[in-house]
Amino acid sequence: MGDILKEIVEKLPSKIIYEEKFEAAKIVLYTKDKDFFLDNKGKIRELVKEFKKRIELRPDPSMCLSQEDTEIALKKIIPKEAGLQELIFDAPRSVVIIHADKPGLIISKSGDVIKNIKEKTQWVPVVKRVPPIRSKLIESVRSVLYENADYRKKFLAKTGHRVYDGWLRTKKHEWVRLTFLGAGRQVGRSCLYLQTPESRVIMDCGIDPGQDDGPESYPFLDAPEFNISELDAVILSHSHLDHSGLVPYLFKYGYRGPVYCTAPTRDVSALLQLDMIKIQRSEGKDGIYTSEDVKNFVLHCVAVPWDTVTDITPDVRLTFYNSGHILGSSVTHLNIGNGLHNLVYTADMKYGKTNVLAPTHYQFPRVETLIVESTYGGRSNVMAEKDANEMTAKLIKETFERGGKVLMPVLGSGRAQEVMIIVEKLMSEGKIPIAPVYVDGMLWDITAIHTAYPEYLNRDIRDRIFHKENNPFLSEIFKRIGSNKERKEVIMKDEACLILATSGMLTGGPSVEYLKGLAEGAKNSLVFSCYQPKGSLGHRIREGDKEISFRENNKMQVLNIKMEVHKIEITNHSDRRQLMNYIKRCKPQPRKVIVQHGEVSRCLDLASSIHKQYRIETTVPKNLETIRLR
Repeated sequence: MGDILKEIVEKLPSKIIYEEKFEAAKIVLYTKDKDFFLDNKGKIRELVKEFKKRIELRPDPSMCLSQEDTEIALKKIIPKEAGLQELIFDAPRSVVIIHADKPGLIISKSGDVIKNIKEKTQWVPVVKRVPPIRSKLIESVRSVLYENADYRKKFLAKTGHRVYDGWLRTKKHEWVRLTFLGAGRQVGRSCLYLQTPESRVIMDCGIDPGQDDGPESYPFLDAPEFNISELDAVILSHSHLDHSGLVPYLFKYGYRGPVYCTAPTRDVSALLQLDMIKIQRSEGKDGIYTSEDVKNFVLHCVAVPWDTVTDITPDVRLTFYNSGHILGSSVTHLNIGNGLHNLVYTADMKYGKTNVLAPTHYQFPRVETLIVESTYGGRSNVMAEKDANEMTAKLIKETFERGGKVLMPVLGSGRAQEVMIIVEKLMSEGKIPIAPVYVDGMLWDITAIHTAYPEYLNRDIRDRIFHKENNPFLSEIFKRIGSNKERKEVIMKDEACLILATSGMLTGGPSVEYLKGLAEGAKNSLVFSCYQPKGSLGHRIREGDKEISFRENNKMQVLNIKMEVHKIEITNHSDRRQLMNYIKRCKPQPRKVIVQHGEVSRCLDLASSIHKQYRIETTVPKNLETIRLR
């Protein structure tokens, strides 16, 4: 594999390729031959088919028209109806990124506009849709990536050499082992450590949001088998903090390797991580990492779309599929040892269509071991989602009619956008009175990220986003809240309204501030719609606590809960019925199912049922337990 670049170049006409580079698992060929760049006569397609690798042809940067002249040329070439908004030049890679309102008018079926751009400018055009809602976070991520383009090019080349240049460790036997550094018989601090004779890979690295800061909040990174200097890659399934919250900590302690995830997972993770730092500082705590560590996380992300096979080490091949949980969330399929063992890690999943996302993917080329979540895996955890939507409408309507406010603590990504779609539909159909829906600052940014990646949403919402006049997230009912002053105005204003705010577990953030201002109003309602881990403030209130103590201005204050408290069991996790159906329909049927990410009783109950009903071997590991898969 180490000579793959040489082998590929030898298949092409002599001296046609000026330079060959790795961009992680992608192989990039640079040419100074203008004719070959414009029309390689199918040679690159033949190489992709023969080597089964992603291969891309680009012009050498010296061939590219100057950025100033390219901008002038593009404004003439691109149809005005396309709505050209912004150009970003990634000069080291000879790529120009074109942001437009209607990219389809640039990427036409005939391809004439793209071909004309290449002929006139010698740049490789990448066309993207302008998000309907502006996101400062996405702009910040872009600036980190493009302002450090030279570093990124070197980093990606180094990553590619690790994949293709051969084995580092002596291979005497073939084996695969998996250690649970977190999420074993618990919800939170997900972290799985995969080892082969050659590779060391982490899948997720999160915190336990139900715990205060301390050892019980974080994965067991001090386990004897884990050595950060040996770590080859990090795989990030999705952005929720119990899966992504500790990834920047790895960079704080010297990790400089790749983090594989989807683009929306990268963006939302960075936002949630920065928000966690902000909350910790506001509570007078020392952050476990800094914004610089989050920047390093972004800089080392390798965005991998769904259904794309990517080599991440010499003996591990990754494919992401839709998990249906939140924006960009992924089921991870790993082909280990060139077919020695196939592992599927569902992480958090939703095997059922929601208002925003399509159901979890369940068909794979091969699978021997399946790792499945059990957040709602207990026998009694069966959700009636239609009833839950009707109950949501009923609670909102009753609260509005008595002039109260509905506070719904939500996770930053997932349930908040589900609620927005539900409420927009209910109000447009006249099933509940039209009233303001206040979306607190970070939630607005995450909603903006949803509109930037419509390809990760279900078809109904995707089609609506493509037509601005029908985009549900642009409804006039939604009002953005971005400061403490605005927050206090909402609390004091004499009006019926719905408030969506993080954190969903009342462990900090604006939802706690709203609670303080609204709890003693009997006409108000508090509605829990997401999982509440034991130990969290949300769990205590949901279970009936009526007096809550908290510190404010260095004094202990007591808050009396007089508002109505409701629990609506609707979630972006699969319930018991969906989990069992997923195992049944998974193709091919796994030989072993590992149950994790759930309370002890739910993990054990789900594992027992899977074994009895489907005659599949099951296991329920504890934290720090290691399982040999092969």
